[in-house]
Parts: sequence; structure tokens; C-alpha cells
Amino acid sequence: MTSKNNWTRDEHILAFNLYCKIPFSKINSSFEPVKKLAMILGRTKGSVAMKLANFARLDPALRERNIKGLSQGAKGEADVWKEFNGNWESLAIQSEQLLATYKNEPLELSSGIATEDIIKEGEEREAIIKARIGQNFFRSGILASYDGKCCITGLAVPELLVASHIIPWSDKKEFRLNLNNGLCLNALHDKAFDRGLMTITPDYIIRFSDILLEKTKKIELDTLFLPYHNNRITLPQKFFPLREFLEYHNQNVFLL
Repeated sequence: MTSKNNWTRDEHILAFNLYCKIPFSKINSSFEPVKKLAMILGRTKGSVAMKLANFARLDPALRERNIKGLSQGAKGEADVWKEFNGNWESLAIQSEQLLATYKNEPLELSSGIATEDIIKEGEEREAIIKARIGQNFFRSGILASYDGKCCITGLAVPELLVASHIIPWSDKKEFRLNLNNGLCLNALHDKAFDRGLMTITPDYIIRFSDILLEKTKKIELDTLFLPYHNNRITLPQKFFPLREFLEYHNQNVFLL
């Protein structure tokens, strides 16, 4: 396959979509999703991997860990990062629509979402499809950021992992798909976090509510909660949880 120059805006959006959905450690030309995107775009595997690495240079979470990605990149990467880093819902929908167009597939098929349980046509169907695309994007992005592991226990079973919202889904619509508003948690600790029985401080420390600690049997405390109480979470490879989001959870959700 011959290489091409001058990445278009659409191609940059698709590359950013993939950057969000794969672990940083998998950004290389041999990783299957990278090869698939290269084939879709008609570009080399190496050029796609390099483009993803260029996006990494813009990620504050990586800079905080002294991981800078490639030192130079194109203006198109910075433009797309700036446009969509604060508009995650638009990125999710636009990028998946573009991908479906490039693949010449229906949006729901290209996105891999289930549609058997929704009506066949109309605005309601479109709204549900878009909502599920957003949910899939958020889950993919959070699990990728945490390398498919619970940030508390290290559990790496996808079926038992949840992309948990720090600011609850129902509280602030603008943050629903923001990848800085997510934690990868196992199902038990996700439920505790959602109900305010657990929080993560702005310094990334795990705290369980006195309500939980006082009402839970000792054997459960000793196995499920106390081993992690006051420990630090494992930080993600990219898209760190924002401290102001964690502060919101501490003040508005957590039950002291």
C-alpha cells in the first residue's frame, strides 16, 4: 500500500476516535485495530500508528507521567483535539458516522450496537442509536485508558468491569461522554461509588463511607473493602480523572 500525504479533517477525526478507544501501550503498527483503520483509510499501518502517537503528545495525562509521544505533529491533530476534547458527544457521533461512511456500512452495524429491541424507524430510533453509540464510545474509552483493569482491584475481566461516571450521568449532561469523567471499576465498587458509599478524593485516594464500614459484616469488610481503604487508585494511561470532577463527587454524592 502506498502512503499518502495531507491528512484530511475527517481522517484526523477517525484517528482521534481510535486513539480514544485503544490503550496507549497498543499504539503500534501491528495492533489489529490500527491495521484495520489503515486499510479503511487507504494508508500504511505505520502512518496510522504515527498519527496516533502524534495525538499522544497533546494528552495532559501522558505529559504528567513524562510520556510525551512524538515531539512533533500536524496542525490538524491539534485542531481536532481542541475541537472535540471539550465536546465528546459530538466526537462520538461524528466519528462513528464517518467510520460507517468509510466502511460503507449502516451506522448501527459499523458501531456494533444492538438494535433488535428498538423500533424500526423514526426519530426515537435515531435518538436511541445515538445514545448507545455514545455509551459504547465512553465504555471503550474508559476501559482503554485503564488498560482494561479495575483501578481499585486490578480485576481484568471485561464482563465485570464498568465505565463509571464520576459526575453522575443524570447530573450534568455536558460531561456524560467526557473521558476525564470516568473510572474503570469492578461491578461491586461501581455500585458503591454510584450510591455514595465510596469516593475517590481529588488526590486519587479511595475512601469508603462510614455508613458502609459500620453496616458491613467483618468478613466482607476484610475481603472487599478494607484492603483498599485509603489506598491510591491505579491511574489510567491517558485521560486522567479531573480533580474538579472528583471534588464534585466528594461533595455531592459521597455519604460521610
